[in-house]
Amino acid sequence: MLDVFSGTTPLPNGLQVKSGNAILEVRAMRDDVVRVRVGLKDKLPEDASWAVLAGARQSSANVVAENNSETVGFRTNTLRVKIARSDLRLSVSDLEGNILQEDAEGWPVTFHGQDFRVYKKMPEDEHYFGLGDKVGPFDRRGQSFVLWNTDTFEFQESTDPIYKSIPFFLAFRKGRTIGVFLDNTWCSNFDFGKASRDIYSFGADGGPIDYYIIYGPDPKRVLNTYAWLTGTAPLPPLWSFGYQQSRYSYETENRVREIATKLRAEKIPSDVLYLDIDYQQQNRPFTVDAQRFPHFADMIRNLRQQHFHVVTITDLHIARLAESKYFPYDSGLAGDHFVKNPDGSLYVGPVWPGPSVFPDFTRQSTRDWWGGLYGNFVSDGVAGFWNDMNEPSVFFTATKTMPPQTQHRIEEPGFAKRTANHLEIHNVYGMENSRATYEGLLKLTPNLRPFVLTRATYAGGQRYASTWTGDNSSMWNHLRLTTPMLLNLGLSGFGLSGADVGGFAGTPQPDLLTKWIELGTFQPIDRNHTAKGTGDQEPWVHGTEHESIRRRYIEERYRLLPYLYTTAEEMSRNGMPIVRPLFLEFPSATEDGHPLDLDAPNQFLFGPSLLVAPFRFPDELDSYAVVLPAGDWFDYWTGERLPKPGSQPGLTRVTVQPRLDVLPVFARAGSIIPMQPLTQSTDEVPQGPLILRVYPGPNCGGALYQDDGTTLDYKKGNYLRMNFSCEAPTGSLRVHIGAPEGSYRAWWKQYEIQIFGWDARAARVLLNGKPDVVASSVDPQHHVLTLGLPGNGEADLQISPLP
Repeated sequence: MLDVFSGTTPLPNGLQVKSGNAILEVRAMRDDVVRVRVGLKDKLPEDASWAVLAGARQSSANVVAENNSETVGFRTNTLRVKIARSDLRLSVSDLEGNILQEDAEGWPVTFHGQDFRVYKKMPEDEHYFGLGDKVGPFDRRGQSFVLWNTDTFEFQESTDPIYKSIPFFLAFRKGRTIGVFLDNTWCSNFDFGKASRDIYSFGADGGPIDYYIIYGPDPKRVLNTYAWLTGTAPLPPLWSFGYQQSRYSYETENRVREIATKLRAEKIPSDVLYLDIDYQQQNRPFTVDAQRFPHFADMIRNLRQQHFHVVTITDLHIARLAESKYFPYDSGLAGDHFVKNPDGSLYVGPVWPGPSVFPDFTRQSTRDWWGGLYGNFVSDGVAGFWNDMNEPSVFFTATKTMPPQTQHRIEEPGFAKRTANHLEIHNVYGMENSRATYEGLLKLTPNLRPFVLTRATYAGGQRYASTWTGDNSSMWNHLRLTTPMLLNLGLSGFGLSGADVGGFAGTPQPDLLTKWIELGTFQPIDRNHTAKGTGDQEPWVHGTEHESIRRRYIEERYRLLPYLYTTAEEMSRNGMPIVRPLFLEFPSATEDGHPLDLDAPNQFLFGPSLLVAPFRFPDELDSYAVVLPAGDWFDYWTGERLPKPGSQPGLTRVTVQPRLDVLPVFARAGSIIPMQPLTQSTDEVPQGPLILRVYPGPNCGGALYQDDGTTLDYKKGNYLRMNFSCEAPTGSLRVHIGAPEGSYRAWWKQYEIQIFGWDARAARVLLNGKPDVVASSVDPQHHVLTLGLPGNGEADLQISPLP
């Protein structure tokens, strides 16, 4: 136990406290970031990390020492840190005296062999979010979780652990937010008041006590700082935001071509087709079954001509095939790239191809070798790669994975060269697999954006891959689970995520598939995927009525691509997720400062401006209340303004009667949302104007980002960025279209501006201060004024109502 004060040593950015032969070190990395480390036997653990960027880990902020008879500590320009001399309890507060985090009394840190646990006071009004795609309620309070990457086919609401280990969470109290990141790759556990009602705690089965406290006070700043600490998701190719069709498996070349042809014939916009393991010869990675796919390269080329991008699965297990001329095994063996047993022999475990060996991804040379294996697929035109089974999953074992004493060789810049057992590496193994894929693709095609999809990962894995929530089920409660899982993934760095639309295990009911496709329109990755032995799950199954609804929602996603892509580009810069909880945009929405999401279960924001409100229990038929934050909102589908004039200020509750064909969506007043004419794929250049939906309100504005969608040329200035604003001076409205930035050329040659909440029968319009002939029309039913004007550059419109 760390509880006896033996002395202190000041540091330029913090202090060290001795407790017998233990060291407690607290450093300010920035004014708003504190790092806490504990070392035993008179030394701190190795200062290395798979998650934290080297530049962030080496950063430092100057501090002012603050010591007295009861505490030692320091302050930054933002935070105050105190350590009690009596029992070494740590307290972090802001400079106004608001306690942000405080150790529990009597037992701040305990040790049991190599295990440790850290205990914190848990205020009764504090709420917790994050830890990735854990199941259960959005708020983690009252729950406990194990972080140990696990293959969990048909997971349910109580299943834990599942696929990912992201030991980062947000604590939200009275509108103030901190983030806590435990940088420890061992099996860890987080308890938010389940074991003790007024204490939350976290610990691990081994490894270092090394955690970061990040202060907001607003949650957006916390996420931005977490992105500074662990990195942002790179901007993915535009096509990855299109509709994606998959199953386990489209088992023949003819079936793949048939699906592609049907998607185009039915005019269902789509961009991506997936090939699961059955395209391979006997499930062996980096092979193609020449019987079922006799013209693989021609098929990829033909599909590309139909504007489809193909993503192939490449599991990480390599079939052990001595003397079979299986290049991945032969070259991996020659390069000593496989994980070993303690006696030096190769570790062999059964997976899809049979007895298999596993790359040792903690070696940079192994990652380089793995990345090079994609050369033939890249030459054939395969567009993206899917790293599955990388927990790693191993069949016919009690633990579903490698034995604990399997050996990994750490040969990585920034780390001491050493051998580690699987207990230490397990949770980071999938991330390093996706890293090897991502970095390998960049070497093969240096100016092309990689697309990598991974099932297992660790904090910081967003730098290399998108993800999904794993093997969900075709059940109504799994549709409900989708939203909190994606929200918590987004808060944990993984803003590029999705859940298998329609459910993976089982065949969905017709209504369930329709409602899931509606919801999939408003998640970052929109992939319809199902398991072997289930019924067909493409949009046209179940008849024309269902197909029509499903098509309409997929079409709406394509119309919203400018808005979605702009939001993704923001995420690549500052870490803001695409799918957002209400408290991220409205941290002070409630009188007592609790997160608004607790009053509006399963509601979420799609980007900053659209609020999506599926029913919490989507299989019920009763009406339900949608909770809208203070301010005006517009029904996205009808244009109706909410609340109606004369309503009381504050939260608005709208009663909704569930309908199969309607997913309630609301647009935030003060938003300008860029949209485009319908296309059938992202390859297709939209024909017509750039559409700007203007929802007048306070601080009215919006943005647009465009580039070529595939290359890294945007880093050299080949992009287009525009900002929009609107103001409503007395009796008129002004809309400003900002000057384009960057060298990328716009696809449109005219604008269509749709102004919602318009009650006059006509309008007088000044373009750049002069009367001009601007085409206009009014839809009195939906209260929309539509203006058409030529050009693709800067413009200023003054709009006045005519009686």
